[in-house]
Amino acid sequence: MISERRLAILNLIIEHYLQTGEPMGSKTLCNLLPYTISSATIRNEMAYLSELGFLEQRHTSAGRVPSKASYRFYVDNLMEEQQVPEYNAKKIEEILSVNAGDPERLLADAARLISQYTHCLGFCCTLEDSLDCIQGVDLIPAGNSKAMLVVLTVGSKIKSSLINLNCPLDDEFRFMFYNIMNKLFIGTPLTDVNRTLIQSTVQIAKERVFDMLPVLTSLCALCNEASQSKLTFEGETNLLSHEELGSDVYKLLSFLADKGQMIHFSKEFSNHNIKQAMFIGDENPMYDLKNTSTILSKFTYGNNQTAVLGLIGSTRIDYKKIVSYVKYIFKTVDNLLSKEAQNG
Repeated sequence: MISERRLAILNLIIEHYLQTGEPMGSKTLCNLLPYTISSATIRNEMAYLSELGFLEQRHTSAGRVPSKASYRFYVDNLMEEQQVPEYNAKKIEEILSVNAGDPERLLADAARLISQYTHCLGFCCTLEDSLDCIQGVDLIPAGNSKAMLVVLTVGSKIKSSLINLNCPLDDEFRFMFYNIMNKLFIGTPLTDVNRTLIQSTVQIAKERVFDMLPVLTSLCALCNEASQSKLTFEGETNLLSHEELGSDVYKLLSFLADKGQMIHFSKEFSNHNIKQAMFIGDENPMYDLKNTSTILSKFTYGNNQTAVLGLIGSTRIDYKKIVSYVKYIFKTVDNLLSKEAQNG
């Protein structure tokens, strides 16, 4: 059991360090505590907190700084989350509502807002679903022998591409295109849209198969893109200003550049029966994230699609402010995805 006085001392040391990056000595603490206490007594209390593993003394003559373990204790027991200002809350809701009907863009917007309001790295990862199928395909004239191909999947993914056509996009061509889509592609799993399926369109397109080829090739590419996990980072350069990371920031950025590892991390998190989590320091399951604090949330939408939205920063971040903003963004995204599911 930690006494109230020790909790007050620990809280002051942690918050001072989070704001300034500087250790706090006993004399400074004397002036900040709401009651009279000697420097010697404070040093004894700090020594006790050090024995518990909450404080570290990097140099003999220096004051104490928080350990990674103390951040977890602080977040769980001492921290009072700040309220997101009303103006910023409305701004967040307005920005996120723009792409509420497109989950991938909504999540990317949320990652951007996390980066903007926390000065950390924001990321989102939409995870692959082997059962996702084509729900609809449209071919829209774009002038000058061009057309926009738009694909909608059962899992609410929207992909599009601008195509150069070998022939006019007349009624005959469009009729043949939609006939092929209805007979061979609608309801087909994304992973089954391949060269073999394209070759089978010869039975319907006959001599016009070469006119149809640019559209079918683009459709195959879009389905391949939609079938894979997609990881988006926002604000990687913010990490360069996190002094606590030191030279390790370049190792971290190198790790993040290999997106496969973060996709794997997101998949592993999504497999657990946990909606949200915060990993501080050594709690992180990925070795390369051991010097960071990560905050994650899992989302489900569409036809059981899954995505992970999160933040990565150093262990010395303004937890009071950052946690409140991140949770507010998580909540807003969740509400928008739920509304879209009800409307759908």
